[in-house]
Amino acid sequence: MSTLKYYGRTNIGSRPAKRGGSGGLKFEDLRAIPFVGAWAQLKQNVPGYYGLGTALQSLENAGRLDECKALYQNSKFFKALVDNSMQSMSKSNFELTAYMGKHPRFGEFWQQVHAEFELSVEMALKISNQSILLEDNPTSRLSIALRQKLVLPLLVIQQYALTRAQQLEGVVAEDNREESAEAALYALYEKMVMRSLFGNVNASRNSA
Repeated sequence: MSTLKYYGRTNIGSRPAKRGGSGGLKFEDLRAIPFVGAWAQLKQNVPGYYGLGTALQSLENAGRLDECKALYQNSKFFKALVDNSMQSMSKSNFELTAYMGKHPRFGEFWQQVHAEFELSVEMALKISNQSILLEDNPTSRLSIALRQKLVLPLLVIQQYALTRAQQLEGVVAEDNREESAEAALYALYEKMVMRSLFGNVNASRNSA
């Protein structure tokens, strides 16, 4: 249940939400703000870490984990890369969308993303010799935790509204009456999505 299609209505950023003038929403047309922002609204933050765990595990399996640990200690670039990924993972909350794990169409995809998240956390902690994410940066860790508590009610409302809007979308399209009760409810749920989207963006320091 993503807010991706709603970013075009928000006027966030200086450019349109997608490239090209086609009416449909295609992956290759997406710009960075809606793509990253939609993942942030889901509290999955995939662009910030996805693939890190798999890459580090492959090096561990090749017997090169100590090299990764040394690189983390000695390379500012690599340390910043891993630390930024840990920050993105600290802002993730898969409990919010756990219901999607059993979805008949998207459940397998959700499980795949969640598995990579868990692996990325495990491997990032291994090479950084930390026991929790951002252990060496308690100020950022506490700041993120505080903001997470503030936006969680908005995100729960957003997921509920997205679910209800999706359920009504087909009914409204078939009915084709702007004044029907279903159309009014659909508009209300979409408004809830938009308001929660703005609230979450404003409450967050950044979208990553």
